[in-house]
This record gives sequence, C-alpha cells and structure tokens, in this order.
Amino acid sequence: MTREHALIRKFNNIKTLPHVAIRLSKLLSNENNSFKDMEEVIRLDPTLVLRVLRIVNSAYYGLKQKVDSIERAVVFIGMRNLRNMVVTEALKDIFRMETNGQVYSRRQLWLHCAAVSICGHMIGERIFGQKGEDVFLCGILHDIGIIVEDQVARKSFIETCNRFQLNSRSFVDHENEVIGTNHCAVGYELSREWSLPVTVQEAIRDHHRLSHTISPSSVTGILQISEYIVSRMNYTAMPGMKETLSAQLLDHLVENIGEYKTLIRDLPDEMVKARELYDPEKE
Repeated sequence: MTREHALIRKFNNIKTLPHVAIRLSKLLSNENNSFKDMEEVIRLDPTLVLRVLRIVNSAYYGLKQKVDSIERAVVFIGMRNLRNMVVTEALKDIFRMETNGQVYSRRQLWLHCAAVSICGHMIGERIFGQKGEDVFLCGILHDIGIIVEDQVARKSFIETCNRFQLNSRSFVDHENEVIGTNHCAVGYELSREWSLPVTVQEAIRDHHRLSHTISPSSVTGILQISEYIVSRMNYTAMPGMKETLSAQLLDHLVENIGEYKTLIRDLPDEMVKARELYDPEKE
C-alpha cells in the first residue's frame, strides 16, 4: 500500500465527508445514470437538501422563480452545478472546526480554495468561452490533500508547515520529506476514488508542476493561472505560499493582460456575491 492510499484509508474511516457527496460524484461519472438515481441519493440527507435549496435561491444564482425541489434545481442550474454545490457544502463542514496553530488555518485554506474556484470559473468562461463547472469543482478540491494530511497525519503535517516557514524550498518538497508523500498525490488518488472527471484528477495531481506542455485552456492550466492570480491578492493556502507559472502560461497571461486586468478587478465583487455559497460560517 502506498503512503497516499494509507492516508486516504484513515481519512475514509473517520467519515469526514458525507457519503452523499461521494456517491453523487460517482453517479455523475456514468452517463447512463438517470436524474432519478441522483435525486434519490441527495434525498438521503434532508439537511443537505435544505442547504442546497437555500443556496439555489440565493443572490448568487439570481433566479427569478423560487426553486422548491431538487428536481427544479437541476432544471435551473444543471446537474454538474448541483454536484459542485453538494461537494462544496460537504467540504464546508470540515472547515467549521478551526485548528490551533499560527502557521496553518483551515479558514485561510478555505478562502484560498474559494478564490481559486471563482477565479478559475471566470477564466474558463471569460477568457476561453468554456462552461466552468469542472474548473469550479477542481478549484474547490485541488488542496483536498492538505485536509487529509491535517486530519490523519497531523503531527507530521504541522512539522511540514513549520519547516516550510523556515526554509525557502517548496511546500511539496517538505511534505515528501516529512510525510512521505504530498497533497497533490493524495488529492489525485482521492479524486480517482471518487470517480471525478479525468481532467479534474490530473489538474489536482499537477497543480504545482511547471511544464511547457500544459495548455492555458486546459483545466490544469486554468487552475495554475488562478492560483497565481489569487496568491498575489493574498488568498494563499498558508503564509508565504506564492505560486509561479511556466513560461508558456506566463506568456499567455501577458498576451491577454487587458482581459485579465478586468477579471481581477471583478473578482472581489464575485467573492462577495458568492458568500452564501462559500462561507463555512454562514447557515
């Protein structure tokens, strides 16, 4: 058993994530499953149903008609958006319990993931004319490996954080030395277990890998550009964790700097608008 699988087994044993979110992700990976199959899974958690309907009717979506059922929610926002909402709501519960420590904060990590998700969605739609559902999901989940390490290998994880603060080497390098793996590899294996889209799996695995083969329009490319942008707006996963870009992605950013400046200007307003969707303290 690899180190990643050992950590994931412990993580699954403590049942941190509601099984509804995991089962829904797996159902969506199979196009033969019907909406009724998915609706039955969601209804297993009545509290989740109420939370999802509250968000669907929030200012973030700005729907003109009140949505009073999961079936109607799918009509208005689509199944992939509903999947993202369920996963986001499931993850928010993890971040409600803050950690004790000066180096790492779950709240700060959540704000980072939220910013990356929103920024990535905006880049996908505005810059590349894509539907942004998978980029959105990837932004929320790209650092899920950190959560796993925090929960099931906490002593080693805190040592990793402390070493990172004292040394200029990358966080991933310190993870590999202390924990025996890193959050990218752990998140990748977990995303495979959940049957997430392959492009999302690969982006989680590669979000810290610099390579000229990564296309700016790919999920991985958009994720890396998003992290680069939000880290310079102080939405970092932890203090001192600044992101870099490959020459190819940096060239793309420079060539389209006018569009990106407009996007960056609009990002804070989008985060305020999405507060009901992202704030783990808000019910």
